[in-house]
Amino acid sequence: MSRKVASPNGSSRERSSVLITVTGVDQPGVTSALFEVLSRHQVDLRNVEQVVIRGRLTLGVLVAAPAEVVDGGGLRSDVEAAIHGVGLDVTIERSDDLPVLRDPSTHTIVVLGRPITAQSFGVVAREAAALGVNIDTIRGVSDYPVTGLELRVSVPSAAAYAELQAAMAQVAVDEGVDIALEDYSLSRRAKRLIVFDVDSTLIQGEVIEMLAQRVGKEAEVAAVTEAAMRGELDFAESLHRRVATLAGLPAEVLDDVAEQLELTPGARTTIRTLRRLGFHCGVVSGGFRQVIEPLAEELMLDYVAANHLEVVDGKLTGRVIGPIVDRPGKAKALRDFASQAGVPMEQTVAVGDGANDIDMLAAAGLGVAFNAKPALREVADASLSHPYLDTVLFILGITRGEIEAADAIDGMVRRVEIPED
Repeated sequence: MSRKVASPNGSSRERSSVLITVTGVDQPGVTSALFEVLSRHQVDLRNVEQVVIRGRLTLGVLVAAPAEVVDGGGLRSDVEAAIHGVGLDVTIERSDDLPVLRDPSTHTIVVLGRPITAQSFGVVAREAAALGVNIDTIRGVSDYPVTGLELRVSVPSAAAYAELQAAMAQVAVDEGVDIALEDYSLSRRAKRLIVFDVDSTLIQGEVIEMLAQRVGKEAEVAAVTEAAMRGELDFAESLHRRVATLAGLPAEVLDDVAEQLELTPGARTTIRTLRRLGFHCGVVSGGFRQVIEPLAEELMLDYVAANHLEVVDGKLTGRVIGPIVDRPGKAKALRDFASQAGVPMEQTVAVGDGANDIDMLAAAGLGVAFNAKPALREVADASLSHPYLDTVLFILGITRGEIEAADAIDGMVRRVEIPED
C-alpha cells in the first residue's frame, strides 16, 4: 500500500518507498550524480548509508517518491543512466510501504584479533543469531596493531543479554579473539576519566623486581609478586615482605630504575589520544611514587597514587611510609580522582592486570582487564589479551583512522612493523 501525503500545492499524492543501491569502484562524483537526478523527481530522502572497502563502494539510498514518478515518470531510467554513466552498477527496488523504523541498537560487540578469521567471526554471528540478537551494523575500527570490528546489535531482552555475555566469553576463549560487550548509549561516549595500573599494564615488567635485581633478590621477590597477583597472598603483607629486601639500597637507584622503565606498546598513543579528547588521565600503583612520578610527568598525567619508600641518610630502610595503596586503596584513589575531576563514577575507566585491581575495576564505569590474571578477568567488563595498550581505545569506540588522522596533523603517524605470530 502506498502512502498519501500532501504536496506543496495542497493536493494529496501517493508516495512509494524506493531503495537505490549503487555498487562499484569508488570515485569522486558518484553521490553528486545520483542526487542531481533525484532532485529532479520530487524525492524525499529517508536514509543514506555508505561504505567503502578497499576502494569498492556500496551506497544505499532510501527515498519516498510520488507513485507516478516511480511507475512511469522516468526515475528508474534516469538513475540507471546517471550511475551507468560513471561506470557503476545500480539496483532499484520499490516497496509498497514506507519502512517501519526498527528499534534502535541496544549494545555493541567489539571483536579484536590478530587475525580475525572468517571462522571466528562466523561463530560470533552464529551465537548472536541463536539468541535472537540482530546485527544492525558492522564497521571496521582498526587494522593495526590488531584487526578490530564493531557490531551494533539489538538484544531482545535482559535474559538474552546475559546469555550473550556467556556465549561471547566462550567464543573468545575458543577462537583466540578478544570480545567486549557494552551498552550502545550516550554513556559509552561520555567517559571522561581513565586510570591505569602501572606494573605490567602501563609499563612492561614490575618495578619492585627491577629494584630487587640490584640486591640479588629478584627470584624471591618475583615469587611473592606472582602469589599476590593471583590473589593468594594479602597485598599489604606481600608489599612489606618485598620492600624489606631492599633495605640498604642507595636511593639514587630509584632514579636509575625510573630511567629504565619501558612503556607497554601503544601506551603513548593511548595517553596522547585520550588527552586530545579531554580525558583526565592517571595512574594508580602498588609500586613506588619515586619511580613512577618522572614517567607521569613525561606523559603529562593528571593524577598519581602509589606507595612511598622510606629513605634515611640516602638509603632505603626497607619500609614504606604513609597509607598503603593496596586493593581497597586503588579503588579509593579512583574515587578520589573522580571527585577531584568532577566526573561521575559511571564516566570512569580503569585498566589493570592483577587481583589487586579487582576493586578498582569493579568501581569504574568500565573495567578493562589487560593481559590479566583469571581472578580479574572474571569481574572485568572487558578483557584484552593482546600486548598493545592502544586496544583500549577500540573498546572505547575510537578508531585507528581517527587516531592517525589526529596524529597526522602533528606529523606523528608511525607504524612499527609487528612480527607475525
